[in-house]
Amino acid sequence: MVNDDLYLTLQQKTRELDVSVRSLRKNGNAYAEAERDYKVHLRQECLRLRDEGMAIGMIDKVAYGIPSVAEKRFLRDVAKVTYEANQEAINSIKLQMRLIEAQISREWSTPQAN
Repeated sequence: MVNDDLYLTLQQKTRELDVSVRSLRKNGNAYAEAERDYKVHLRQECLRLRDEGMAIGMIDKVAYGIPSVAEKRFLRDVAKVTYEANQEAINSIKLQMRLIEAQISREWSTPQAN
């Protein structure tokens, strides 16, 4: 009989994968919101600088250094890294599951002594 521990481990990995996939959706939404907030705020600051008479060529150089813009960009970058780390965790869990399934398959194909 195939090792029950392998089946239990596979079931646990399946639960972990389910949790990670739900988390990916949440993190994906947070990333999209952070991206939106950053771009909207950057646009507002660029328009403000233009309205104040700043040379067009200088606006992008100055806008990125405005603390509130830099903070929005930082939050966007953190959300992106979290989302990407979540994707990697999912890939890792899938790989672990494939390895466990392969082990189960090997045990099934090995003749058992009576």
